[in-house]
Amino acid sequence: AARHRDAIASTGRFLTFSAGAATIGYRMRENPRERVPLRLVRETDSGVVVSGKVGMYTSPAYAEDVYVGSHGGIERGPHRLTFVVPVNAPGVTVLCRKIAARHPNPFMAPMSSRYDELDGQMWLEDVFIPSERIFLMDVTPEPMASWLFWHQLYCWLSKAEFTLGLALACTHAMGLVEHEPSIEYLIDLIVDVQTVRSCTTAAELDPEVTAEGYCIPNRSHIGAGSIAVMKARQRMAEILRILPGSSLVVAPSDKDLAAPEVGAGLAESFEGGGYTALQRAALLQLACDHVASALDGRESTFELHANGGVPAWRGRLRKYFGRYNELANGVLRALNVDMPEIDLDILRAAPLSPRRPVTPPTPKAPPPASA
Repeated sequence: AARHRDAIASTGRFLTFSAGAATIGYRMRENPRERVPLRLVRETDSGVVVSGKVGMYTSPAYAEDVYVGSHGGIERGPHRLTFVVPVNAPGVTVLCRKIAARHPNPFMAPMSSRYDELDGQMWLEDVFIPSERIFLMDVTPEPMASWLFWHQLYCWLSKAEFTLGLALACTHAMGLVEHEPSIEYLIDLIVDVQTVRSCTTAAELDPEVTAEGYCIPNRSHIGAGSIAVMKARQRMAEILRILPGSSLVVAPSDKDLAAPEVGAGLAESFEGGGYTALQRAALLQLACDHVASALDGRESTFELHANGGVPAWRGRLRKYFGRYNELANGVLRALNVDMPEIDLDILRAAPLSPRRPVTPPTPKAPPPASA
């Protein structure tokens, strides 16, 4: 693992993460033993050969290597076989979903013409994995994902801050800086952003220490921040749709403003208050593309499933919160009565929720043969 980390640091190769979960087709197989996403074809002196299909993983357009986690299901004693595989290795096929629909004019699609929420599947057919790229891990990918959760929360915070920045800019451009209801919307966004920022800061300044002696971001803070931003995300987008008013819907394009037939009239409709019509239209198009586009919808859909969604994050927070006994017994010390010692470790001992169980439909019996 240390050698592979050093190799990534020296080469700068883009490594992305897949938990290794099965596709829905595999999970619907009649034989439960065939529902695991990966199977060990054979072992050699220098590695293993695997086949199967792995569900969603992120950044396929950029990734050079993919870490396939323990949901892949290949057992090695008490551990799971996980591995890193190049996307161009023999036998590997990567399938990405189609790009989000967007307007062909970048002025109308300033975000979605540059970015996309693009996920994919990985198919492996007799793919050789050398021993130096194999890592035996726990049956859950949680330990491996600790830093990834931190990184993901930072990404969510970045989008939240971008949303707040757009809301502030639109408030100014639409002449609403003295409109109290609009300012209340801004305060709502600031509360959401600062809550997540506080959680990321706390995760770094109050880290956990692993059994091996390494610091990792405190997962109780990461869990609280992740739940907070996932709950706030839809409302934040809704506020940004509300703040600019109906101008968000009818803002012109740069080509509209340059058209001899309607340009002068549109300029009269959208200029003023220190902004040209082109400037105000550009800002409105940016806000619209951020929260009212196909990109926004598919990115929202991805976030609802990110790492199991809110239910999984609640399970992680239950497991990682470490102050149950401290807080409960601290309250008892305020009493002038001898009280029993409270032990609530059972709350943390609960296993993380498994993926939603899939029950394949029972095949219907064939109709009886006609006489």
